Amino acid sequence: MYVAVKGGEKAIDNAHAWLAEERRGNTSVDELTLPQIREQLSLSVNRVMAEGSLYDPDLAALAIKQARGDLIEAIFLIRAYRTTLPRFGYSNPVDTGSMACDRRISATFKDVPGGQILGPTFDYTHRLLDFKLAADGEVPSAPTAVPRQGPIPHITEFLKHEGLIQDEPATDEAPSDLTREPMEFPTGRPMRLQSLTRGDEGFVLGMAYSTQRGYARNHAFVGELRIGSVVVEMEIPELGFAIGIGEIEVTECETVNQFKGSKAEPPQFTRGYGLVFGLSERKSIAMALVDRALRWEELGEDNLGAPAQDEEFVLSHADNIQAAGFLEHIKLPHYVDFQSELELVRKLRHEVAARTAPPEEFE
Repeated sequence: MYVAVKGGEKAIDNAHAWLAEERRGNTSVDELTLPQIREQLSLSVNRVMAEGSLYDPDLAALAIKQARGDLIEAIFLIRAYRTTLPRFGYSNPVDTGSMACDRRISATFKDVPGGQILGPTFDYTHRLLDFKLAADGEVPSAPTAVPRQGPIPHITEFLKHEGLIQDEPATDEAPSDLTREPMEFPTGRPMRLQSLTRGDEGFVLGMAYSTQRGYARNHAFVGELRIGSVVVEMEIPELGFAIGIGEIEVTECETVNQFKGSKAEPPQFTRGYGLVFGLSERKSIAMALVDRALRWEELGEDNLGAPAQDEEFVLSHADNIQAAGFLEHIKLPHYVDFQSELELVRKLRHEVAARTAPPEEFE
Protein backbone atom coordinates (compact mmCIF):
# COMPACT_ATOMS: atom_id res chain seq x y z
CA MET A 1 0.00 0.00 0.00
CA TYR A 2 1.34 3.43 -0.97
CA VAL A 3 1.58 5.92 1.89
CA ALA A 4 2.06 9.61 1.13
CA VAL A 5 5.19 11.08 2.69
CA LYS A 6 4.97 14.53 4.24
CA GLY A 7 7.78 16.89 5.07
CA GLY A 8 9.95 15.82 2.14
CA GLU A 9 10.79 19.34 0.99
CA LYS A 10 12.10 20.37 4.41
CA ALA A 11 14.15 17.19 4.65
CA ILE A 12 15.69 17.87 1.21
CA ASP A 13 16.56 21.46 2.20
CA ASN A 14 18.24 20.18 5.35
CA ALA A 15 20.13 17.57 3.33
CA HIS A 16 21.41 20.30 1.01
CA ALA A 17 22.54 22.41 3.97
CA TRP A 18 24.33 19.43 5.45
CA LEU A 19 25.93 18.71 2.07
CA ALA A 20 27.29 22.27 1.92
CA GLU A 21 28.73 21.86 5.41
CA GLU A 22 30.37 18.56 4.49
CA ARG A 23 31.72 20.07 1.29
CA ARG A 24 33.43 22.84 3.25
CA GLY A 25 34.89 20.40 5.79
CA ASN A 26 36.80 21.55 8.84
CA THR A 27 36.67 25.34 8.85
CA SER A 28 40.03 25.51 10.62
CA VAL A 29 41.57 24.33 7.32
CA ASP A 30 41.96 26.92 4.59
CA GLU A 31 39.29 26.72 1.91
CA LEU A 32 40.34 25.58 -1.55
CA THR A 33 40.35 28.35 -4.12
CA LEU A 34 39.48 27.90 -7.77
CA PRO A 35 42.99 28.91 -8.92
CA GLN A 36 44.44 26.24 -6.64
CA ILE A 37 42.20 23.57 -8.15
CA ARG A 38 42.79 24.79 -11.69
CA GLU A 39 46.58 24.89 -11.37
CA GLN A 40 47.33 22.01 -8.99
CA LEU A 41 44.59 19.53 -9.96
CA SER A 42 44.91 20.22 -13.65
CA LEU A 43 44.46 16.61 -14.76
CA SER A 44 41.11 16.46 -12.98
CA VAL A 45 40.17 19.78 -14.53
CA ASN A 46 41.11 18.46 -17.97
CA ARG A 47 38.98 15.35 -17.55
CA VAL A 48 35.97 17.40 -16.51
CA MET A 49 36.39 19.66 -19.54
CA ALA A 50 36.80 16.73 -21.93
CA GLU A 51 33.88 14.64 -20.73
CA GLY A 52 31.75 17.71 -20.06
CA SER A 53 32.30 18.92 -23.65
CA LEU A 54 33.15 22.44 -22.51
CA TYR A 55 36.63 23.94 -22.58
CA ASP A 56 36.76 26.30 -19.62
CA PRO A 57 39.30 25.54 -16.85
CA ASP A 58 37.73 27.99 -14.39
CA LEU A 59 34.25 26.50 -14.70
CA ALA A 60 35.68 22.99 -14.47
CA ALA A 61 37.49 23.96 -11.26
CA LEU A 62 34.25 25.39 -9.86
CA ALA A 63 32.39 22.19 -10.72
CA ILE A 64 35.05 20.06 -8.99
CA LYS A 65 34.81 22.18 -5.86
CA GLN A 66 31.02 22.09 -5.85
CA ALA A 67 31.02 18.31 -6.40
CA ARG A 68 33.44 17.68 -3.49
CA GLY A 69 35.93 16.19 -5.95
CA ASP A 70 33.45 13.75 -7.49
CA LEU A 71 34.52 14.10 -11.12
CA ILE A 72 31.43 12.47 -12.62
CA GLU A 73 29.20 14.82 -10.64
CA ALA A 74 31.40 17.72 -11.79
CA ILE A 75 31.07 16.55 -15.41
CA PHE A 76 27.30 16.44 -14.93
CA LEU A 77 27.33 20.06 -13.67
CA ILE A 78 29.40 21.19 -16.67
CA ARG A 79 27.16 19.35 -19.14
CA ALA A 80 24.07 20.93 -17.58
CA TYR A 81 25.60 24.41 -17.71
CA ARG A 82 26.71 23.88 -21.29
CA THR A 83 23.12 23.40 -22.43
CA THR A 84 22.30 26.95 -21.31
CA LEU A 85 24.95 28.58 -23.53
CA PRO A 86 24.03 30.12 -26.88
CA ARG A 87 25.69 28.68 -29.97
CA PHE A 88 27.22 31.29 -32.26
CA GLY A 89 28.57 28.95 -34.89
CA TYR A 90 31.10 26.23 -35.63
CA SER A 91 34.87 26.56 -35.67
CA ASN A 92 37.06 25.24 -38.44
CA PRO A 93 38.79 21.88 -37.89
CA VAL A 94 41.89 22.44 -35.78
CA ASP A 95 45.24 21.81 -37.44
CA THR A 96 47.15 19.56 -35.06
CA GLY A 97 50.09 19.56 -37.47
CA SER A 98 50.77 23.16 -36.44
CA MET A 99 50.49 22.33 -32.73
CA ALA A 100 52.99 23.97 -30.40
CA CYS A 101 54.01 20.74 -28.68
CA ASP A 102 54.88 20.42 -24.99
CA ARG A 103 55.18 16.67 -25.43
CA ARG A 104 55.58 14.57 -28.57
CA ILE A 105 56.70 10.95 -28.50
CA SER A 106 56.62 7.94 -30.78
CA ALA A 107 56.89 4.25 -29.91
CA THR A 108 57.49 3.30 -33.57
CA PHE A 109 60.46 5.46 -34.62
CA LYS A 110 63.36 6.56 -32.46
CA ASP A 111 64.69 9.34 -34.66
CA VAL A 112 62.03 11.53 -36.24
CA PRO A 113 62.05 15.03 -37.72
CA GLY A 114 61.33 17.46 -34.92
CA GLY A 115 62.71 15.03 -32.37
CA GLN A 116 61.08 13.31 -29.45
CA ILE A 117 59.88 15.75 -26.81
CA LEU A 118 59.51 13.97 -23.48
CA GLY A 119 57.75 16.80 -21.68
CA PRO A 120 56.24 16.48 -18.20
CA THR A 121 55.33 12.82 -17.73
CA PHE A 122 54.73 10.17 -15.08
CA ASP A 123 56.16 7.49 -17.41
CA TYR A 124 59.55 7.20 -15.74
CA THR A 125 58.67 8.15 -12.18
CA HIS A 126 58.97 5.66 -9.33
CA ARG A 127 55.51 5.03 -7.93
CA LEU A 128 56.57 5.93 -4.41
CA LEU A 129 54.79 8.38 -2.16
CA ASP A 130 56.65 11.69 -1.93
CA PHE A 131 56.33 12.71 1.70
CA LYS A 132 57.95 16.05 0.93
CA LEU A 133 54.61 17.06 -0.52
CA ALA A 134 52.93 16.28 2.81
CA ALA A 135 55.49 18.46 4.56
CA ASP A 136 54.90 21.31 2.12
CA GLY A 137 58.44 20.93 0.86
CA GLU A 138 59.83 23.07 -1.90
CA VAL A 139 59.31 21.76 -5.39
CA PRO A 140 62.61 21.46 -7.28
CA SER A 141 62.79 23.90 -10.13
CA ALA A 142 62.70 22.48 -13.63
CA PRO A 143 65.39 23.27 -16.19
CA THR A 144 64.78 26.27 -18.37
CA ALA A 145 62.08 25.31 -20.84
CA VAL A 146 63.03 25.14 -24.48
CA PRO A 147 60.82 27.40 -26.60
CA ARG A 148 58.04 25.39 -28.20
CA GLN A 149 58.66 24.64 -31.84
CA GLY A 150 56.50 25.49 -34.79
CA PRO A 151 54.72 22.99 -37.03
CA ILE A 152 55.90 19.41 -36.56
CA PRO A 153 54.86 16.80 -39.15
CA HIS A 154 52.84 13.79 -38.08
CA ILE A 155 54.92 10.63 -37.92
CA THR A 156 52.31 8.54 -39.74
CA GLU A 157 52.87 10.77 -42.80
CA PHE A 158 56.24 9.06 -43.30
CA LEU A 159 54.50 5.70 -43.59
CA LYS A 160 51.92 7.25 -45.90
CA HIS A 161 54.62 8.40 -48.35
CA GLU A 162 55.68 4.76 -48.76
CA GLY A 163 52.11 3.55 -49.09
CA LEU A 164 52.52 1.49 -45.93
CA ILE A 165 49.55 2.94 -44.07
CA GLN A 166 45.96 3.33 -45.16
CA ASP A 167 45.22 6.74 -46.62
CA GLU A 168 42.34 8.60 -45.06
CA PRO A 169 41.41 11.37 -47.49
CA ALA A 170 39.79 14.50 -46.14
CA THR A 171 36.15 15.23 -46.89
CA ASP A 172 34.21 18.46 -47.16
CA GLU A 173 31.09 16.83 -45.75
CA ALA A 174 30.17 18.35 -42.39
CA PRO A 175 30.05 15.68 -39.66
CA SER A 176 26.98 15.20 -37.52
CA ASP A 177 26.99 16.95 -34.15
CA LEU A 178 26.41 14.60 -31.22
CA THR A 179 25.41 17.50 -28.97
CA ARG A 180 22.62 18.49 -31.36
CA GLU A 181 21.50 15.22 -32.91
CA PRO A 182 20.63 11.87 -31.32
CA MET A 183 22.90 8.97 -32.12
CA GLU A 184 21.50 6.37 -34.50
CA PHE A 185 22.94 2.95 -35.25
CA PRO A 186 24.80 2.09 -37.34
CA THR A 187 26.67 5.36 -37.10
CA GLY A 188 29.68 6.83 -38.89
CA ARG A 189 33.21 7.25 -37.63
CA PRO A 190 32.89 11.01 -36.91
CA MET A 191 29.97 10.37 -34.56
CA ARG A 192 31.81 7.47 -32.95
CA LEU A 193 34.84 9.65 -32.27
CA GLN A 194 32.66 12.35 -30.74
CA SER A 195 31.07 9.81 -28.45
CA LEU A 196 34.40 8.32 -27.41
CA THR A 197 36.11 11.65 -26.76
CA ARG A 198 33.52 12.61 -24.16
CA GLY A 199 32.94 9.08 -22.94
CA ASP A 200 33.88 7.92 -19.47
CA GLU A 201 37.63 7.47 -19.22
CA GLY A 202 37.35 4.33 -17.11
CA PHE A 203 34.92 2.64 -19.48
CA VAL A 204 36.90 3.53 -22.61
CA LEU A 205 40.07 2.36 -20.86
CA GLY A 206 38.42 -0.96 -20.00
CA MET A 207 37.32 -1.47 -23.60
CA ALA A 208 40.81 -0.59 -24.85
CA TYR A 209 42.43 -2.99 -22.39
CA SER A 210 40.14 -5.77 -23.59
CA THR A 211 41.46 -5.30 -27.14
CA GLN A 212 45.03 -5.63 -25.90
CA ARG A 213 44.17 -8.87 -24.11
CA GLY A 214 42.89 -10.42 -27.31
CA TYR A 215 39.22 -9.49 -27.45
CA ALA A 216 39.41 -8.03 -30.98
CA ARG A 217 42.86 -9.19 -32.17
CA ASN A 218 43.98 -5.61 -32.32
CA HIS A 219 47.71 -5.25 -31.68
CA ALA A 220 48.69 -1.59 -31.84
CA PHE A 221 51.75 0.64 -31.63
CA VAL A 222 51.59 4.27 -30.56
CA GLY A 223 52.64 5.91 -33.77
CA GLU A 224 52.57 9.31 -32.13
CA LEU A 225 51.32 10.97 -28.99
CA ARG A 226 51.42 14.74 -28.89
CA ILE A 227 50.23 17.33 -26.38
CA GLY A 228 50.17 21.05 -26.96
CA SER A 229 48.22 24.12 -27.92
CA VAL A 230 46.31 24.62 -31.14
CA VAL A 231 44.64 27.72 -32.48
CA VAL A 232 40.86 27.65 -32.86
CA GLU A 233 39.70 29.52 -35.93
CA MET A 234 36.23 30.59 -36.97
CA GLU A 235 34.89 31.90 -40.24
CA ILE A 236 33.53 35.45 -39.90
CA PRO A 237 30.97 36.10 -42.69
CA GLU A 238 31.40 39.87 -42.45
CA LEU A 239 35.15 39.54 -42.99
CA GLY A 240 35.11 36.73 -45.52
CA PHE A 241 37.95 34.82 -43.87
CA ALA A 242 38.75 32.90 -40.69
CA ILE A 243 40.32 34.47 -37.61
CA GLY A 244 41.83 32.89 -34.51
CA ILE A 245 39.49 33.18 -31.54
CA GLY A 246 41.71 31.48 -28.97
CA GLU A 247 43.96 28.57 -28.11
CA ILE A 248 43.14 25.28 -26.45
CA GLU A 249 45.33 22.49 -25.16
CA VAL A 250 44.63 19.06 -26.64
CA THR A 251 46.09 15.55 -26.57
CA GLU A 252 46.25 13.63 -29.83
CA CYS A 253 47.14 9.99 -30.37
CA GLU A 254 47.52 8.01 -33.57
CA THR A 255 48.04 4.28 -33.31
CA VAL A 256 49.54 2.09 -36.02
CA ASN A 257 47.73 -1.21 -36.31
CA GLN A 258 48.31 -4.39 -38.27
CA PHE A 259 46.13 -5.14 -41.30
CA LYS A 260 46.44 -8.25 -43.44
CA GLY A 261 44.70 -6.67 -46.39
CA SER A 262 41.53 -7.53 -48.27
CA LYS A 263 40.32 -8.00 -51.83
CA ALA A 264 40.35 -4.25 -52.31
CA GLU A 265 43.31 -3.27 -50.10
CA PRO A 266 46.91 -4.57 -50.00
CA PRO A 267 48.55 -5.50 -46.68
CA GLN A 268 49.36 -2.30 -44.85
CA PHE A 269 49.01 -0.58 -41.53
CA THR A 270 45.81 1.12 -40.41
CA ARG A 271 45.15 3.82 -37.86
CA GLY A 272 43.28 4.37 -34.67
CA TYR A 273 42.67 7.95 -33.59
CA GLY A 274 42.09 9.80 -30.34
CA LEU A 275 41.77 13.53 -29.65
CA VAL A 276 40.83 14.88 -26.23
CA PHE A 277 40.61 18.29 -24.56
CA GLY A 278 43.54 19.09 -22.27
CA LEU A 279 46.31 16.80 -21.09
CA SER A 280 44.73 13.36 -21.18
CA GLU A 281 47.18 10.74 -22.45
CA ARG A 282 45.50 7.63 -21.11
CA LYS A 283 42.12 8.64 -22.51
CA SER A 284 43.45 9.53 -25.96
CA ILE A 285 45.38 6.25 -26.31
CA ALA A 286 42.38 4.23 -25.11
CA MET A 287 40.15 6.12 -27.51
CA ALA A 288 42.46 5.32 -30.42
CA LEU A 289 42.45 1.60 -29.57
CA VAL A 290 38.67 1.45 -29.35
CA ASP A 291 38.28 3.51 -32.53
CA ARG A 292 40.40 0.96 -34.41
CA ALA A 293 38.45 -1.99 -32.98
CA LEU A 294 35.18 -0.41 -34.15
CA ARG A 295 36.49 -0.07 -37.72
CA TRP A 296 36.42 -3.83 -38.39
CA GLU A 297 33.51 -3.64 -40.83
CA GLU A 298 34.80 -0.81 -43.01
CA LEU A 299 38.16 -2.60 -43.25
CA GLY A 300 36.55 -5.88 -44.25
CA GLU A 301 37.72 -7.75 -41.16
CA ASP A 302 35.90 -10.51 -39.28
CA ASN A 303 33.82 -9.66 -36.26
CA LEU A 304 35.23 -11.83 -33.50
CA GLY A 305 32.35 -11.04 -31.17
CA ALA A 306 34.55 -8.89 -28.93
CA PRO A 307 32.78 -6.26 -26.79
CA ALA A 308 34.99 -3.49 -28.23
CA GLN A 309 33.80 -4.38 -31.75
CA ASP A 310 30.12 -3.93 -30.85
CA GLU A 311 29.33 -0.34 -31.80
CA GLU A 312 25.95 -0.24 -30.09
CA PHE A 313 27.33 -1.75 -26.89
CA VAL A 314 30.36 0.55 -26.68
CA LEU A 315 28.74 3.84 -27.60
CA SER A 316 25.52 3.25 -25.65
CA HIS A 317 27.42 2.62 -22.44
CA ALA A 318 30.38 5.00 -22.74
CA ASP A 319 28.56 8.14 -21.56
CA ASN A 320 29.09 8.49 -17.82
CA ILE A 321 26.24 10.98 -17.38
CA GLN A 322 23.68 8.62 -18.85
CA ALA A 323 25.18 5.69 -16.96
CA ALA A 324 25.32 7.50 -13.62
CA GLY A 325 21.83 8.92 -14.03
CA PHE A 326 20.28 5.55 -14.79
CA LEU A 327 22.20 3.85 -12.01
CA GLU A 328 21.57 6.44 -9.32
CA HIS A 329 17.87 6.85 -10.04
CA ILE A 330 17.21 3.48 -8.40
CA LYS A 331 18.03 4.94 -4.97
CA LEU A 332 15.13 7.41 -5.32
CA PRO A 333 11.60 6.45 -4.15
CA HIS A 334 10.15 3.46 -5.97
CA TYR A 335 7.49 2.67 -3.39
CA VAL A 336 4.63 1.93 -5.77
CA ASP A 337 6.75 -0.25 -8.05
CA PHE A 338 8.11 -2.26 -5.16
CA GLN A 339 4.72 -2.69 -3.49
CA SER A 340 3.28 -4.14 -6.70
CA GLU A 341 6.16 -6.60 -6.99
CA LEU A 342 5.88 -7.42 -3.30
CA GLU A 343 2.22 -8.30 -3.71
CA LEU A 344 3.04 -10.42 -6.76
CA VAL A 345 5.69 -12.41 -4.88
CA ARG A 346 3.32 -12.93 -1.95
CA LYS A 347 0.62 -14.19 -4.30
CA LEU A 348 3.01 -16.59 -6.04
CA ARG A 349 4.26 -17.93 -2.72
CA HIS A 350 0.68 -18.46 -1.57
CA GLU A 351 -0.14 -20.39 -4.73
CA VAL A 352 2.96 -22.58 -4.38
CA ALA A 353 2.14 -23.26 -0.74
CA ALA A 354 -1.41 -24.24 -1.65
CA ARG A 355 -0.20 -26.71 -4.30
CA THR A 356 2.42 -28.32 -2.13
CA ALA A 357 0.36 -28.57 1.08
CA PRO A 358 -0.27 -32.21 2.17
CA PRO A 359 -3.88 -33.42 1.71
CA GLU A 360 -6.10 -33.28 4.75
CA GLU A 361 -6.69 -36.64 6.46
CA PHE A 362 -10.22 -37.76 7.35
CA GLU A 363 -11.04 -40.29 10.07
